[in-house]
Amino acid sequence: MRPSKLLALLALAHLTLTERIRRLRDGGDRGSETTEKVMWIALLVTLVLAVYAIFRSKILEKINGIAL
Repeated sequence: MRPSKLLALLALAHLTLTERIRRLRDGGDRGSETTEKVMWIALLVTLVLAVYAIFRSKILEKINGIAL
């Protein structure tokens, strides 16, 4: 590959990357909706695990209390 063609490809790659980085920086609060959804899902999972822990202990108490 000729050096001039290689330099042109490197310049094009540099310009493409810098433009993408500039767009990401100027994007502001992109992705905030996704963050909010992840936080709600984490809260719901925590609540489900807490309810599961409570009912699991009560069910095991009932089972262990049965005399055969």
